Amino acid sequence: MAVTISPPVAEVLKKAAGGRELEEFLLELVAARLDPPQRVEAYLALHEKYLREAEELYRKGDLAQAGEKYWGAVTALLNAIAEKRGWEHYSHRDHAVAINRLYRESKDRELVVGFSLAERLHANYYHNFMELEEFELHREAVLKLVEKLKKFL
Repeated sequence: MAVTISPPVAEVLKKAAGGRELEEFLLELVAARLDPPQRVEAYLALHEKYLREAEELYRKGDLAQAGEKYWGAVTALLNAIAEKRGWEHYSHRDHAVAINRLYRESKDRELVVGFSLAERLHANYYHNFMELEEFELHREAVLKLVEKLKKFL
């Protein structure tokens, strides 16, 4: 389903989102009206959407945009996990705290490393410093992180 928003409203929403993906921001706004299982399902649907978009952008060679979508896929998945566990999940800090909690629970160091590499893809969106070989290394780690995170659901 597509929703059309007038340009003035779109600008207000973008400012309010503070640089975050608009869909994720809007989901946060309406989350209070959903019950917890619906919120988890919404975050999982957003995760799948971002992952599909990331793969498409990667195939097209748009590494900066693809990296940001991989980051979005990771954070949406962390939002689903945190929602199920009753953890805060509305900021970059909350996502880092969630990864640290999952690491302490599992002792899986690859969670911390994968999250750090996902953060680098996020940074690359703003600074566009990665070449293909480095990007692919980060992408592989993020895809592995996603599979590991799914097990916490």
